[in-house]
Amino acid sequence: MENTAALYLAHLNPITNSHEKIISQLAKEYHVYIFPVIFLRKDREVNTRTFPFSYEIRKKMLLSLFNGRNNIEILPNYKFVSPYIRYLPPIVSPYSWVLRTGILRDVVEERFISYTGDTAERIALRLYNLHPIKAKRLEISSSNVKELLYQEAIEKLRKDELDNNIHNNMNHSAQNNNQEHTEQYNGRVRESWEAMVPKSVANVIMDNWSIVEKFAQSTDKTIKIFGMKFPTEGILN
Repeated sequence: MENTAALYLAHLNPITNSHEKIISQLAKEYHVYIFPVIFLRKDREVNTRTFPFSYEIRKKMLLSLFNGRNNIEILPNYKFVSPYIRYLPPIVSPYSWVLRTGILRDVVEERFISYTGDTAERIALRLYNLHPIKAKRLEISSSNVKELLYQEAIEKLRKDELDNNIHNNMNHSAQNNNQEHTEQYNGRVRESWEAMVPKSVANVIMDNWSIVEKFAQSTDKTIKIFGMKFPTEGILN
């Protein structure tokens, strides 16, 4: 649709096949602005088990798919600055309207729509006059991908630890049996999550596997308020 923009505000943590499909479809009709959500505290991005990958890594994922597409832009304007509580409750809080202004700052088109597959988010976008279009929920969620990533990371860490113990005990027979079993398990899990994300995104994830290992072993420091997820670090200060 000529001279009309599409705003895509999402976590994108990580980008899935569904995200790629949605963005590609929007780009057929609109100038697409992608806004991966960012949480900042004292000028530092806050990441958690729910939000493991930084904005820069998510941007790299998106560029691996859409670099060179003139009608697709990736912007860091969907930004919550601590204390996050000041953005609540939505609509009522003046800071939530400041957030809206920041999102629209670099949108050059006068006409725009926004996209979400979540009913509650669509209601919020409508109240913020961001003109959401009706859409279905994602076929593949980032949450599914993350859980499979964490399962694989934990299994690999356990395998490495067990292999080291077996090696130290010089128990070669047990080592071979365990290795065969673990590789089969890892192959199944790895195939599952890799099938849910574009190949170039999978490569970015593997390049940053230490992040997956870090959060696989951590508790989730995220809180949900008014249907919105925030890191607990920075919620009040």
